[in-house]
Amino acid sequence: MACLILSKTISKEQYGGMAIFTPIICGVGGNLVAIQTSRISTYLHIWSTPGVLPSGMQKFWPNPCSTFCTSETNSMSTRVLLFMVVPGHLIFFYVISLLEGPSVPDSGTFVVLYLLAGLLQVTILLYLAEVLVRVTWHHSLDPDSHCIPYLTGLGDLLGTGLLALCFLVDRLGHTHLDAVVGPRAVTEP
Repeated sequence: MACLILSKTISKEQYGGMAIFTPIICGVGGNLVAIQTSRISTYLHIWSTPGVLPSGMQKFWPNPCSTFCTSETNSMSTRVLLFMVVPGHLIFFYVISLLEGPSVPDSGTFVVLYLLAGLLQVTILLYLAEVLVRVTWHHSLDPDSHCIPYLTGLGDLLGTGLLALCFLVDRLGHTHLDAVVGPRAVTEP
């Protein structure tokens, strides 16, 4: 699905830069969720046996607050990974803008949308990692082998879809602004 989104958008002018940002947003989300999945899996290997969930992890669908806001070890590592999203994407965005120059969308709106998309993608993936690891562990399956491929695939789909939405909303915002105030004037130096 992510490939279909990319192939439909890459040749259109309003999605200029999509091919540059897709590996970044997908890679960041996939790597962070793989780290958390392995972290939770290691926790379960230490404190439990396959097929038996520890007492604090009995529910398959935990409250999102328990995933992101408690003092438990897995919750703290989830927050650390989530807090890495914005600085990481800003660094990548800066490097891309240095290397690619004017082919990269540089409006403030696009940057904010891109950062929000990255945050939303990683938030969803980190929560689903908690859910999938619990389910696979309950069925005596190794979460590292069974969860990471699905989560990275979902990360690619979410990342590509949200990125396309960022380009679309940014373009629609410029189109709407041009209709209201007229085309932006280019001043000669």
